[in-house]
Amino acid sequence: MNKGPIKNLLLLLLATLFISTSGVLGKYIAMPVEVIIWFRASLAMVFLFVYGKFKKIDFSIKSTKDYKPFFISGVLMTVHWITYFYALKLSNVALGVLSLYTFPIMVALLEPLFLKVKFSPIYILLGLMVLAGLYVLTPEFNIESAQAKGILFGVFSAFCYAIRILILKQYVARYNGTTLMLYQTIIITVLLLPTLFFMDLSGLKSQFAYLILLALLTTAIGHSLMLHSLKFFSATTTSIISSLQPVFGICIAYFLVNEIPSLKTYIGGGLIILTVVIESIRSKKSSPS
Repeated sequence: MNKGPIKNLLLLLLATLFISTSGVLGKYIAMPVEVIIWFRASLAMVFLFVYGKFKKIDFSIKSTKDYKPFFISGVLMTVHWITYFYALKLSNVALGVLSLYTFPIMVALLEPLFLKVKFSPIYILLGLMVLAGLYVLTPEFNIESAQAKGILFGVFSAFCYAIRILILKQYVARYNGTTLMLYQTIIITVLLLPTLFFMDLSGLKSQFAYLILLALLTTAIGHSLMLHSLKFFSATTTSIISSLQPVFGICIAYFLVNEIPSLKTYIGGGLIILTVVIESIRSKKSSPS
């Protein structure tokens, strides 16, 4: 019996699980958000560099024209991580990860603006489904509400992430995924370095183990395994499996910190995840075989 496909599926599920730990770690590491992101990026940068050298990955930038989009995508990744962690801090793990997971539909809606693809009217329906999910998730439409702010931060984080994906999508064929991620972490590390000089670092000693987990388990290993899985599965299959990220994140929060989602969270989150699954299956059927 060929165990290869089963092994690859398990690795993809493991990658999804590892990436899902960002919700709990992001919310409960007791340090300023910008400092958390700096350590996440800088430590992951070291891990990715060591891994790349071990695998003899080419880290060179092939054209001077690539510097600008690399830098812009790094800035977007910085804003994406910061706003996502603020979403977690302001609301809870469930609302944070679910509001972030609106990004696949944003990618589908924005793709015609960035790439030469035709806009499909079904995206309007899918977009409305996502909006309905966010409407159900939001406890009250009061801008002063911490949970409402958290959801807004999560949606803005998803927007930045979607733009970053669309920019880098034009370069994934020419660069190794580890190379792209390494340059992202370098840019984030440089941009956020000044925060170390005026933000509170008093909790560093007690929180450092969690920062290592965030950088190594969530970022370096999780994303590397996800990139590895793309060699064996289509982007559509990977997207459908990654729909488990909010589910894993909510389960982790439940078992580790006893964070229990409300019924509205299940309904609104279910609508968002269903939308992603529908788009993934639809895109698979419409793509050439």
